[in-house]
Amino acid sequence: MFLHLGADVTVPKNKVVAILDVQTGMVNATRDFINMARNQGILHTIGDPDRARSYVITGEKVYLSPISCGTLKKRALSGDPGQYEP
Repeated sequence: MFLHLGADVTVPKNKVVAILDVQTGMVNATRDFINMARNQGILHTIGDPDRARSYVITGEKVYLSPISCGTLKKRALSGDPGQYEP
């Protein structure tokens, strides 16, 4: 199954390592990791960077997504019985 990250970008669900909110959880280690991804050219922005709401980390890339962490979580867990209850 795939996870839609916004625009026309999808990634295999089993490749997602973490989903982080852009506004919270930016401790020094996280900030350093995002800066390193940017410097290595593996940070990919989906849509307008000013509308970014989450980082989606995979084994190969880091995506800056306009979709919230909560919505991405619901999408990631859909199709898995018992994993998500609204």
